[in-house]
Amino acid sequence: MDRETWKPFLKRWSEEWLAVHDVEPRSAFEEPVVDGWLGSPPASAEQVAEAEARLGCTLPPSLREFLLTTDGWRNAGNFVWLLRGADDIGWLRDLDSPWAADCADIGDEDDDEDEEDDAVILRRSLQISLEADAGVLFLDPADVDEHGEWAAYELFTWTARGPERHGSFSELMYDLYAGFHALDRPQCQTQREWDAAIEHARLASLAGEVDGPMEVFAEAARFGRDRAGILLFQMQAMLGDRDASRLIGSMLWRGIESTWPLDAPFLEAEVLPVLFAEHKRAARWSVQSTFVSLSKHGSEPVQKMISDYRASPGEPRFGNPEFDAAVRAAITAPTPDDAWTLLRKALSAWRPMSDDHLAPIVLLADPRTARLITPERGREILAMRRG
Repeated sequence: MDRETWKPFLKRWSEEWLAVHDVEPRSAFEEPVVDGWLGSPPASAEQVAEAEARLGCTLPPSLREFLLTTDGWRNAGNFVWLLRGADDIGWLRDLDSPWAADCADIGDEDDDEDEEDDAVILRRSLQISLEADAGVLFLDPADVDEHGEWAAYELFTWTARGPERHGSFSELMYDLYAGFHALDRPQCQTQREWDAAIEHARLASLAGEVDGPMEVFAEAARFGRDRAGILLFQMQAMLGDRDASRLIGSMLWRGIESTWPLDAPFLEAEVLPVLFAEHKRAARWSVQSTFVSLSKHGSEPVQKMISDYRASPGEPRFGNPEFDAAVRAAITAPTPDDAWTLLRKALSAWRPMSDDHLAPIVLLADPRTARLITPERGREILAMRRG
């Protein structure tokens, strides 16, 4: 990412952040926000050259161009309050920072191989964050791609995970930007652009495209667009992804301000039967399911839906009457191959319940139809023009 790309990206980030946050200087040494810009004046080429001479290396291109755009940055997401400028970046092991001591201690005991690898990375890395919430951002000079970019990491002790790797400094910054959107949900141009992309991908999915729409939905979900999560859940479920329900589990929790207007009829008719079938499978292994999790922690409307469903689950209907009748005829076929042939033919009669309904996922709730839909056949269904 060069200066011509960094400047508009960071300008948009500043505007969106300041629309939902009051930013005050964290110390007497920090400059106030001027002209809606979270950054600082650019570092000079001489400052960057001096930093490189001091460090004994050439900085990766995206960090170098970033510093020539802004010499430091406030609020790189919700948990990184300040990034270092050219004069402040340094090898993590040498800085007056608690992380310098931590990286010396990691791996001193009988840690496993992954933890020892993390310690090695920390000891050789360049720290780029100045203030963060029990965390640090750093770049690894020994992990370099064909463009000269160093792998970038974020590490927060409260996540109970090790360092999270990104391909470059610019990829790390983009991820932090997406995380800000996911948490704060600012009403802004970026969110409107994602909503338009989601709708375009929805129509493409109904026309039979698979991988492209899934990529759009996954990226939009990173930005807190919950509709994308609902749509992606359906596609992943049809492809046999056992973790698909996690996408919707978190967005339906109590206290979460969802950006998706609750479509109760769709949830009751299509989603809950699938979650309940998953719950019955999970119970065999004593694993807590998304269904149980939502029954305890879901929003009030979701908890009521689950309570009503548990009281009388019944046999799932397979959708609109024409499709339902065709599916019921298919499952009486003498062999599984005959049943699949008839079921595949029946899909021409399927109609979505709403604009958020992408595929007949309720088929996965009935063991008679679920056993017919392998991941390969699920992809075949998604590759059909539907509805």
